Amino acid sequence: MSKRDYYEVLGVSKTADEKELKSAFRKKAMACHPDRHPDDPEAESRFKELNEAYGILSDADKRAAYDRMGHRAFEQGGMGGGGFQDFGDIFSQIFGGGAAGGGFADMFGGGGGRQQRGQRGADLRYEMEITLEEAFAGKELEIQVPISEDCGRCDGLGAEPGASIDTCNTCGGAGRVRTQQGFFTMERACPTCGGQGEYVSDPCGECDGSGQTRVKTELDVNIPAGVEDGTRIRLSGQGDAAPRRGGTGQRGDLYIFVSLKPHDLFEREGAHLYCRAPVPMTKAALGGEIEIPTIDGGRSKIKIPEGSQSGKRMRLRGKGMSVLRTSQRGDMYVELSVETPSKLNSRQRELLEEFVREGGDEVSPASKNFFDKAKNFWDNLSG
Repeated sequence: MSKRDYYEVLGVSKTADEKELKSAFRKKAMACHPDRHPDDPEAESRFKELNEAYGILSDADKRAAYDRMGHRAFEQGGMGGGGFQDFGDIFSQIFGGGAAGGGFADMFGGGGGRQQRGQRGADLRYEMEITLEEAFAGKELEIQVPISEDCGRCDGLGAEPGASIDTCNTCGGAGRVRTQQGFFTMERACPTCGGQGEYVSDPCGECDGSGQTRVKTELDVNIPAGVEDGTRIRLSGQGDAAPRRGGTGQRGDLYIFVSLKPHDLFEREGAHLYCRAPVPMTKAALGGEIEIPTIDGGRSKIKIPEGSQSGKRMRLRGKGMSVLRTSQRGDMYVELSVETPSKLNSRQRELLEEFVREGGDEVSPASKNFFDKAKNFWDNLSG
């Protein structure tokens, strides 16, 4: 007997995407599962046909081959064969969930399918970027997070209103099945009900049978003063709701991962701040004062010693970052960068030339030391 077209078996068009394929399989699998038709000898063969169709069309390579050649693509073992795959495996993939608390795919991707029996809601991750000033002072802010809540249409049950929810005949409602392999007994989620212990006759169209929908929820978050880049803040019980069917009722947690934006003036190392400050050549030579901004919005004056060189580091005690959960502060280090004037008028040039004639080179210790070493180097080569 010739096989039916796989798209016809699933009741979808040839342009159906992955989501449409999964939804169609879910609904048909619930409707024609052998456990729902114990007196129909053809029920298992129909379910196998449905499983085979989904197994081919849900695989991109096999689907492409099927679109080109039809069922002939899988004859003689082609493409690994299109034969029947254990329908429990596929059924579990579609209706069974991953481990709770395993984090959410990327930003807030929902987990695939329902969670297993007795599990809490999934944990969530939220990425937050703040400024260095906000990290110093701390901040209270409001964020919006997509969180899974019980579906309003089905009240979290995953079934259309009025649809029956039946105990799974395979596991007897336990949600787990055991198999014997030699000396070992293996336990896994029931492949028929996906670990729920029950299944519905008509999955909810609003949540596609998952029992949950994502809702944007406003939450108040307190960022403590002194928080560092990469800090993780846990909000207990602010993650996804546990499934109504088969869950513990305990919500997951929300984890906020804090990152700091680069700052125009300051670099941070732990509780200390570092700042590079330009100093005019004359002020570096003669000494004087410069005014430096501080992270708390204030100003601090620094005394520049006479004859200061580029790279000299000045320390401002207690002007660094707040230390998390204490009243202490780190220090701020200011590194001097001596600037040479780029444009001179005639009088300035005259004065500098006079300075050179008066032995200006002799009052530059680093320069004199370098050229003394260079002279010795050349002398040794020529000798």
